[in-house]
This record gives sequence, structure tokens and C-alpha cells, in this order.
Amino acid sequence: MSNKELGELSPNEAHQMLQDDPRAVLVDIRSTMEYLFVGHPTGAVHVAWIDEPDWDVNPHFVPEIRKLLLGGAVPDSSGDCAPVILVCRSGKRSIEAGKVLLDAGFKKVYHIDEGFEGDLDENHRRGNRGGWRFHGLPWEQC
Repeated sequence: MSNKELGELSPNEAHQMLQDDPRAVLVDIRSTMEYLFVGHPTGAVHVAWIDEPDWDVNPHFVPEIRKLLLGGAVPDSSGDCAPVILVCRSGKRSIEAGKVLLDAGFKKVYHIDEGFEGDLDENHRRGNRGGWRFHGLPWEQC
């Protein structure tokens, strides 16, 4: 992965990266209501990319992610950075948010390709075609 390339992970690959690298941070970028009422990966930190009531892009998104890493967004002397893994509902919003982080100088940014709930099935329901929850990975609900 180059410095300006968004990494793509399956839910299982993301979970494994979180197990293997204690510096890795999983950020749920969905709206506050999605995060609270639909559920979220256990251990995920919530920083909304677009949120109610106006559904505008969060102007503080990049600084909030920087604060999460406590300086880890800047490479250390070896050029290594803490990985940031983004998850949204189905893997679409996380691409846009990830590109913004890369443009802001973050080096290791990934998104979960299936998101938390996956794509819609033939009955227009989520959760049956992929996603963090579909794969039986740890999650919780408020």
C-alpha cells in the first residue's frame, strides 16, 4: 500500500489486524443513531463522518482522528504510523472519509469493504450479505 492509497480489508482481515497490532484504531464513522441503535464493533471509537441533524460532513473529522491517535498519525523515526481502520454501514462512506485522511497526511488508512451491515439483499434488508455482524465478529448495541 502506497502512502496515498486507501487500504481495503474484509471484516475478518480488519479484526485480525486489530488483534495483531495494538496501535491499530477502529473508527466507526456512521451517524450517532446508527452507532447507538444498530450496534457497532466492540472496541470501536465513534467519530461521525456525516451526522444528523443536517447531514453535513463533520468539519472536525480529521482533528478528531488525530486526537484519537495522540500523535500516532505522524510517522515515528522509522516512518511507521498507527493504522486507522474505518467502518461504516456498507463500506461506501468509509472510502470517502479514508481519502480525506490520506490527503491530510495519514499514512496507514484502511476501510472495511463490507462495512458493519453489508449490502442490501433482494428483499432490501441488510445483514444477510456480508458485514462485520454477518461474519460473527464481536459487536455490541446500546
